[in-house]
Formats: sequence, C-alpha cells, structure tokens
Amino acid sequence: MGRLEGKRALIVGAAGTGNMGQVIARRFATEGAKVAVAGRHMDVLQALAGEIGGVAVECDFTQRDSIFAMVEESMARLGGIDVSVNATGWGLLKPFLETSDEDMDRMYALQLRGPFQWMQALIPVMEKQGGGSIIQISSATATIMFHDHSAYMATKAGTDHMIRTVANEFGPAGIRANSVSPGVTETPMTAEAGAVPGLLDAFKKGYPLGRYGTSEDIAAGCVFLASDECFMTGENLQVNGGLRLRGNPTKTDIEASVATAMSAEG
Repeated sequence: MGRLEGKRALIVGAAGTGNMGQVIARRFATEGAKVAVAGRHMDVLQALAGEIGGVAVECDFTQRDSIFAMVEESMARLGGIDVSVNATGWGLLKPFLETSDEDMDRMYALQLRGPFQWMQALIPVMEKQGGGSIIQISSATATIMFHDHSAYMATKAGTDHMIRTVANEFGPAGIRANSVSPGVTETPMTAEAGAVPGLLDAFKKGYPLGRYGTSEDIAAGCVFLASDECFMTGENLQVNGGLRLRGNPTKTDIEASVATAMSAEG
C-alpha cells in the first residue's frame, strides 16, 4: 500500500513536459493517490493523466475564475480534494532596476495573487471534508540571496508568509499548509542555464550534500507533507541539500566560473 492510498490530489503546474509538477504527479499516483493535473496545455495534461490514471483540468493560474473553476471541476471529478500542490512558477532573471511594470504584473499574477486565490478556493472544500494538506513550492531564494532575481524572490517569500497565515487560521479545521524550498534543481526551467559551460559548477560548493537537487527529491518531500504521518503546518521544508548553510554564489563567482570553463573549452 502506498503512503497516499485513497488520497485525492490536485497538482497545479503540470503542463510542462518533464517539469516538477509532472514528477510530483507521477510520484503521488505511484503512492496510491487519485490525481488531477492542471495547467494551460490540455494536450500535455491529457497525456500525463492517461499515463497515471488521473484526470486533466485546464487552468490559467493568473485568472481568478479559472482557478476557482479548476478546483470545482477537480473536486467533482475526484470526489473531493485531500491534497493540493502548487508547482507553477516563472524563473525571471533580470536586474532590479531593469525589472519592468509588466514583469512585476506578470510575476505578481502568477506567483502571489494566483497562490492566494488557489488557497481561497481550496480552503472551503477542505473545511467541509474535515481537513486536508496544502503544499506550495517555494524556493531557497525566499531566504537567501541570488543576483538578478528580486521579483521572483519577493513573491516566493510572500507565499511563505501566506502559508503561515493559512496554517494558523485554518489549523483548527484540520487543514495543514506548508511550503517546500528547492535550490538549483534539474528541471526544464533550468535547462538553458545548465547549457552554459561552468554556470552550474559555480553552485556546487554551496551544497554540503555534494549535488544539485532533482524533482524527485522535491516530490519525496511533498509525499511526506501530503501523508497522514505528517504533523507539520506553517513550515517551510528545505529540500535543497543544505544550501542555506552556505548560500548561492555571487554574480562575480558565476562569471569567473563561466569564463574558466569557456577558456578550457576554447
């Protein structure tokens, strides 16, 4: 029997081939959960749902009506929602002074307002059921520095405090709310950076466990938070190999590592 046997789970942000949301959805299904996968690209979602025996639900996470409709449809098709994971995100890398109003509006809609409305839609459902688990994918950069990442970092820090608020207010209803913070993780979002010689090498010394994280690592953390054995709420689970003990490299460190690697190739 899997650790999530009988659970009904909604995974948001699973419409990118091979992304973190898809890995989490597959792991939840392996652990016995009945899974709804949500996002903008129905062809990708339907293929994943067919693979794991789940259901696909279309959602634009920047639109309130779409978020509430996603939760309503998922509840109807699954028979309820015991767990939901939000793995949506946009990895904007841009200097602080060059970050535009349009950048901020897009980041706010996807990574702050969207999660807020997602939890607003979920909580009444979970209250009626007598509880549930809400899991937000955050980032180690919500608490440690990284250059040219201010808008992303600010919204992730905001959702961490949002999680604490929900945990405090709705704990008596049996609702647990926690976040998970990856560091550098091998995903489609980081593929472009990984292709730059020496770029990711600059980060390795920051990981006491000696390697970058994987989506499978994050999925394992989410399984624990979703399971009945979890007695945690309002917490941020740091699934990043000890990154916060040392921190990210500086911009100068990264530039030097890239230059060295390119010179060696040259």
